[in-house]
Amino acid sequence: MQHRPAVTRATTARLWATAGSLWGDPSSGEDPYRYRLLLRFVAINALGFAVLAAALIEGWLGTLLAGDTTGLVRVIILTFLLGFAWCTSEVVQVSAELNASAQHRPPPDGTVGRYLGRLRAAAPDARPSVEAAMQQRLAGRLVPIRHLAATLVLLGLIGTVVGFVIALSGVDPSTAGHVEQVAPMIATLIEGLGVALYTTLVGAALNIWLMLGYRVLEAGMARLHIGLLERGARHDRL
Repeated sequence: MQHRPAVTRATTARLWATAGSLWGDPSSGEDPYRYRLLLRFVAINALGFAVLAAALIEGWLGTLLAGDTTGLVRVIILTFLLGFAWCTSEVVQVSAELNASAQHRPPPDGTVGRYLGRLRAAAPDARPSVEAAMQQRLAGRLVPIRHLAATLVLLGLIGTVVGFVIALSGVDPSTAGHVEQVAPMIATLIEGLGVALYTTLVGAALNIWLMLGYRVLEAGMARLHIGLLERGARHDRL
């Protein structure tokens, strides 16, 4: 029993050391919040996954999948997962590049090191071209994610049109007066409206989710661009 406080203190010390390795050591001159881009991304997606978990518990997700007879909801979900994985990879990479931009000697094989290497090798009058090329490369990394987010909305709209086509295809005015034909027409109408509403809802909701992550990545990319320009300006003064 006498050794328990010592064990508790040792465990607490290890936890603080682990947290310190994540946040950095302020006495070393490092940014104590150098992973805030990644943590902001994690916080936003934690909220999204919490909403998804609530939908699973309530059975809403199963209803959406069962009500979509065309499979468009599954296509929208797969498109979102591709965009989410791409966005996550870029956020992790940009977070590491932001840390490298704050280092005195960044790794030569990273984005910051390669940019500084091109500046050193370029003639003074060619440095604006190097900066413009760097800006285009950073912007180009955002384009696929933005296109995937827009595709989610387009797939939802396509599902809306397909759903109304299905709904209207079951309506036959010539047989509307026959009682035995009314039930199949109503069933087809409900099926089409379900496809239209479900695909629109899923496409819009997942577009919002992906765009929130995209905005975090875009802000981090802008910070990285500014950091690279500042490193280049300091390099010119040396």
